[in-house]
Amino acid sequence: MILPVVAYGDPVLKKIAKEVTVEYPDFDKFISDMWETMYNAQGVGLAAPQVGRSIRVFLVDASPFAKDEDLSLEEQTILKSFKKTFINPNIIEESGEEWGFNEGCLSIPDVREDVYRKEFVTIEYYDENFEKHIETYGGLAARVIQHEYDHIEGILFTDKLSGLKKRIIKGKLTNISKGKVNCDYRMRFPLAKKGR
Repeated sequence: MILPVVAYGDPVLKKIAKEVTVEYPDFDKFISDMWETMYNAQGVGLAAPQVGRSIRVFLVDASPFAKDEDLSLEEQTILKSFKKTFINPNIIEESGEEWGFNEGCLSIPDVREDVYRKEFVTIEYYDENFEKHIETYGGLAARVIQHEYDHIEGILFTDKLSGLKKRIIKGKLTNISKGKVNCDYRMRFPLAKKGR
């Protein structure tokens, strides 16, 4: 089932999410719905808070980035099959040089800005079978993980922008929260007027 994506301005996007247990009701169905929602919106990542659940879960499928000819063959190969569910993740380390990349977010449609993040990330997490992993990623795979991890920490990519950039996009963000944005996937807007 395709779930509505929660828009900028909803308080759930600013909360630190809670850990999830094996007993979480209909968890497999929820994960399946998240995948369906993400693909329907043509995203490469989706965190549970973005569909209104404040739990520490996100998923990524960075395969669309594998077509980028500017990437090394090695990175293209990694991204081609980079599809994972991260449950109760914990970033152990971020390392390397900071580098900029133009990011967007399903909860903030029509806004893209350059965000600087570290090149490598080491993350501990559980997969959909609640098996534990510790892995290190670099490049775009690391970036997608960092972006989605921020969601479960109550951080949006717009929080990482300079004061000037934030002022420039403030009107756009207000309009998004009111539902004044063109979007081709289901969304839930916190400040939308009823009866629209």
